[in-house]
Amino acid sequence: MSSFVVGLTGGIGSGKSTVANLFVEQGAALVDTDAIAHELTAQDGAAMPQLIAAFGPQVVRPDGAMDRVAMRRLVFADPSAKVRLESILHPLIRQLSAERCRIATTPYVILAVPLLVESGSYRERCDRIVVVDCPESQQIERVMARSGMALPEVESIMAAQASRQQRLAVADDIVLNDADLAKIYPQVTALHLKYLVLSAEKVKAGC
Repeated sequence: MSSFVVGLTGGIGSGKSTVANLFVEQGAALVDTDAIAHELTAQDGAAMPQLIAAFGPQVVRPDGAMDRVAMRRLVFADPSAKVRLESILHPLIRQLSAERCRIATTPYVILAVPLLVESGSYRERCDRIVVVDCPESQQIERVMARSGMALPEVESIMAAQASRQQRLAVADDIVLNDADLAKIYPQVTALHLKYLVLSAEKVKAGC
């Protein structure tokens, strides 16, 4: 793994992608587990043979990629389906994300994991945890605006995730995203400088 890994997480609609991209602008490498999941479930993705074997053609789009809407409905209707899906995807995601962190050549890597708190295993792979935070009412507004989801569906997704309090409890650092981009920039810049120092200290210590 790269010498210094910063785990980045936050609830749905918190603005994780925006913050991650700002770190990239500062010079960090980004390893995004959501993007890796999309790779694995795209047409000819490495996870598709296992997914078809486990769930059948009902979860495959005409182009050969996973039908995310069909899978979401299946998982919400059948908790055992969620367990089967995760048992296929999670080991592959962990393997690929660890490899990409390892080969990164930047002073530190942002490892973006939406369910970092829930997964448990990612915490031990990170030198720092940064949580993107905003009020839950804003999360709901943002998700409904961008996705067209109804309120009950957004609330059910949030209920399945760690609570705001649980995320903040594991945070080493917090980026508050309750306003506009102008308020986020200085927070990310300050953290970037901090991570450069911490990364250099870790390298010097020979860890």
